[in-house]
Amino acid sequence: MATSSIRSFGARSASSALAPLTIARREPGPTDVELEILFCGVCHSDLHQARNEWHNTVYPCVPGHEIVGRVSRVGAQVGKFKAGDHAAVGCMVDSCRSCVNCQAGQEQYCTAFPTFTYNSPDKHTGGHTFGGYSTSVVVDESFVLRVPAGLDLAAAAPLLCAGITTYSPLRHWKVGPGQKVGIVGLGGLGHMGVKFARAFGAHVVLFTTSPGKTADALRLGAHEVVVSKNADEMRKHASSFDFILDCVSADHDINAYLSLLKLDGTLTLVGAPEHPLPVAAFNLLLPRRNFAGSAIGGIAETQEMLDFCAAHGVTSEIEIISMEQINEAWDRLLKQDVKYRFVIDLQSLRGN
Repeated sequence: MATSSIRSFGARSASSALAPLTIARREPGPTDVELEILFCGVCHSDLHQARNEWHNTVYPCVPGHEIVGRVSRVGAQVGKFKAGDHAAVGCMVDSCRSCVNCQAGQEQYCTAFPTFTYNSPDKHTGGHTFGGYSTSVVVDESFVLRVPAGLDLAAAAPLLCAGITTYSPLRHWKVGPGQKVGIVGLGGLGHMGVKFARAFGAHVVLFTTSPGKTADALRLGAHEVVVSKNADEMRKHASSFDFILDCVSADHDINAYLSLLKLDGTLTLVGAPEHPLPVAAFNLLLPRRNFAGSAIGGIAETQEMLDFCAAHGVTSEIEIISMEQINEAWDRLLKQDVKYRFVIDLQSLRGN
């Protein structure tokens, strides 16, 4: 297969800093879209993967799955995109397309496992996939998304992961007007959860361990803020929530939030704590509460989310960095020193 060499930033080992790398991208095939990458969001998953914290990383590792760019070339059979269009790529670049979940438009739950944007086997090159910390990417048009006019391109990048990870469960559990909805944690995921829940018309309560985040939470759309360390504040909300979206990846007491659900209420976990979370059985049995999990959305739902964001003026709160600032940004990410998502401007890597 014909390939071309492009510039990227990646890790050569679990302990190495991110540094310039030259990687190979395939030449566009008949159904492929080539994107010149303009912006790429920085997800905490990038750090986990590059440092092999999930024990499955293949090196060299080029992270990045919140990609927004400009179409530079398309294959002869591509009908949805043309050169010059703004387009995006999220966490997946392929799936089996034939299993029951793929056929239902739930490619993220492909029973044969999706091909992720980076660190997945690449059926085209025989190697593994490389992500958006690079100057370009080539993806089958079925996994490329249209960026609606009016969306800020940089602020749209985190929608491809943080956005869809919170949009999908809120839509699946039919969050809307008349419902009381809790968002646990005000980080990269949580701030999008607040924005979406408010845009869907729910009464939004933000739970945080940090009193200093109250003003920001209200600015982003929360109606109320509860400091979860305050037992009296928590008790005031007992058995009153229709839905709670838990965006926290650190270990925490899940039972404190399950007890806030009303009859048939649901708590959905989108954060990924390192250790199992003990659940008290009677917190589920009485009064018939649901404890669920959710990943990203499928391609159709992700496009729906982008269109919704354009129509309602919803984007991520971002800090733009250059590619050369990525190691510093990762250090700050570990300290939660970002409001609320880093986005890489790839201009310097492209050399223009």
